[in-house]
Amino acid sequence: MLKKGKITLVIGTVIFIIVLGFISVTFADKKPTVVVVLKAADSQYWHIMKAGMEKGFKDFGIDGKVMVPSEASPQKQVELLIKTYKEKPDIIITAPYSSFVRPTLETLTDIPILLVDTDLPMKNKKAYIGTDNNDLGKKAGAFLASQLQPGDKVAIIGGDISFPVFRQRLEGATNSLQNAGIEISITKTGISDDPKAVHKAVSMVLRDHPDIKGVVTSHDTIALPVIKEFEKQGLLIPVIGPDGLTEMLKLIADETLPGTIAQNPYDMGYLSVETAMKVIQGENVEPFVDSDVDIIIKENAQQRLNFYEKLVK
Repeated sequence: MLKKGKITLVIGTVIFIIVLGFISVTFADKKPTVVVVLKAADSQYWHIMKAGMEKGFKDFGIDGKVMVPSEASPQKQVELLIKTYKEKPDIIITAPYSSFVRPTLETLTDIPILLVDTDLPMKNKKAYIGTDNNDLGKKAGAFLASQLQPGDKVAIIGGDISFPVFRQRLEGATNSLQNAGIEISITKTGISDDPKAVHKAVSMVLRDHPDIKGVVTSHDTIALPVIKEFEKQGLLIPVIGPDGLTEMLKLIADETLPGTIAQNPYDMGYLSVETAMKVIQGENVEPFVDSDVDIIIKENAQQRLNFYEKLVK
């Protein structure tokens, strides 16, 4: 009877060890989960950022996915964030559409939140990964000023400045241009990305201020139609758009433009995933992870163009 009890105990111990080993292997194999909620997916900028994130998922062994709202609106992004939160990932990374999204994000207190591309003043964010957009604007303004003379006149043309990214860039550019002695003849904002809207704005600017020598824009989607409009009118006027996307790079590579200031969406995406991994592992992270900006001129435009074209083809 005692012998039988010993056998039962041994068998039970073996089964326990096997089960414990299976559980340990299961948990060891479980990858951390990261969900990214972007603003939109309809531009090259977001495709490049997504590529950086996907490289990060692979390099850091993360079960990650990138999602976008069904339409580019703050309400749709809020709905997607709530849906994502219910999935209970280890980390949520988001590029907030606008400050409209902030109250929702501030309710997600039990999941770490990282902001990418666009920063918001939130107590519960772990970090912002992206560009210092005011500094980007300052560098854009200084780069344009370097091609002009004190007293020359320029125009600033931008998108909706209720978006912090655009507002900060244009404020930085304004300060930098004024410090260089450049006169800002007009600041025209609230322009949509529709080429027809840009055409209308440029026509008005040239009609009322025909002596401008340069233009700073809030982003490339406005800069490119401005350049095309100038080309139609036979004007060789430098235009700065701070995204550094492929069409701008081509214009610099073929010397249509002298250069631009560009942020780094690929690095931004990769660094956001790297930061997420550090948070998951319990490491302290800096509240601002700078993805930096680059000066793009003819000598380095082609290299970046080749890299981006591989990502977006």
